[in-house]
Amino acid sequence: MPVLVEPAHLPGMLAAKTLVPVFGVPLVTATFNGIDSLYSIVQMPKGIPVATFAIGKAGAANAALLAAQFLSGTDNELYERLSIWRLKQTNDLLSNPDPREVE
Repeated sequence: MPVLVEPAHLPGMLAAKTLVPVFGVPLVTATFNGIDSLYSIVQMPKGIPVATFAIGKAGAANAALLAAQFLSGTDNELYERLSIWRLKQTNDLLSNPDPREVE
């Protein structure tokens, strides 16, 4: 799966030229705090899909996790590692109910 950083229109351009899944993660920008990047990625025409995530670090983390989940369908070791990570994430949240303090 391709990983593109800047500029924000590249995920859409790549999606129009390939059949592989494309993940678009909008980056925070100085001018519009990432909203401009989000619009550039999310507003694709019918037939040109781009998986779009939240702006910034949270979106990047979720894109990586979704890619790992796709790959875990054929990789048992990765599936186990994701299961352990998810359980740890759940336990961390339960021990500290303020999600802003959980990494």
